[in-house]
Amino acid sequence: MTQAEEFITLYYQEKELEGAETRKKEIAEEIEFTGTYTHTYEELEFGAKVAWRNSNRCIGRLFWKTLKVIDKRQVSTADEVFESLLEHIEYASNGGKIRSALTVFKASPKTEPQTIRIWNPQLIRYAGYRQQNGTLLGDPALAAFTQVCKNLGWKSDTTAFDVLPIVIQIGKSTPTFYSIPASYILEVPIEHPRFSWFQALGLRWHAVPIISNMVLEIGGIHYQAAPFNGWYMLNEIASRNFGDTTRYNMLPQIAQRMGLDTKANLWQDRALLELNEAVLYSYQKRGISLVDHHTASDQFMHFVNAERKHGREVNADWAWITPPLSASATQVFHQEWANKVVSPNFYYDFPAWQPNDDLMMQQAKQCPFHIYQ
Repeated sequence: MTQAEEFITLYYQEKELEGAETRKKEIAEEIEFTGTYTHTYEELEFGAKVAWRNSNRCIGRLFWKTLKVIDKRQVSTADEVFESLLEHIEYASNGGKIRSALTVFKASPKTEPQTIRIWNPQLIRYAGYRQQNGTLLGDPALAAFTQVCKNLGWKSDTTAFDVLPIVIQIGKSTPTFYSIPASYILEVPIEHPRFSWFQALGLRWHAVPIISNMVLEIGGIHYQAAPFNGWYMLNEIASRNFGDTTRYNMLPQIAQRMGLDTKANLWQDRALLELNEAVLYSYQKRGISLVDHHTASDQFMHFVNAERKHGREVNADWAWITPPLSASATQVFHQEWANKVVSPNFYYDFPAWQPNDDLMMQQAKQCPFHIYQ
């Protein structure tokens, strides 16, 4: 009730509406009789947008007001959830002109089993396969989840870029997996504006990052299934997904193709720069929305200034806001922010397919961005 009152106060103040006390009384009565309460669509839409505005680890918050909130709280079956997710993918993809969106499904009261769970960390991700010789094919970050999908019966082509199925669980029922039709998946083959050999690396990436493993919390209500997306920042794909040694680890291959001496200093920097240029060039060539880290940094500072004009201080996790390439050349590198977590917001949840042991619980309790109740 306390969280509900705080949210309703915020909603009515920012919307400059009257009747906050009446609405609080309605909610109090609903909680008394049912143990929970239901947001109106207007409250839900406002809460989701403010959750983006409050997201400490997101550099793209300047555009929080543009979020499209799709209400699917009436959906109850796995088939209906999957159809709703396809609608989200299609709306967000928009032929490459990416649109930010959030699809919210029914909330689960804390005293009851979670109603709807999407097992995937993102709706569109690539599989990772452990080979008999100990190597990994595809995305190592998804190797464990790939095995989960295979255990459910999923069959794949076993390539470096197999799109994983979407796994949906309703209540305590056995989860169901659904393969995404190829027509819904917008992908970008990666090439370089000067290096003709780059295409032979066979790199590709999908256009829309739709996060699906976070809990949307609004006024004390937890929406466990609320997938959302903005658009990619260049470094997410090039520096992290392709560049990290624990991911596709492409820097050694690129350095070799460039003829760099990997025993000398700074070879990683040179390879990483060309990798970023290739991704940026490829997305721009095909008209796919992508923001580079310098532009994203400038946009975030505009967001900070706009928030201060409205009397709101920005909270941010500096390590996430600062890009991994050319960090000191961006404005955000030279700033400091409090990392306080305020509501509404998005929180990490335990993977639905992993048992929650004591160690995981302790780690979750130490993370301010984690739901552990």
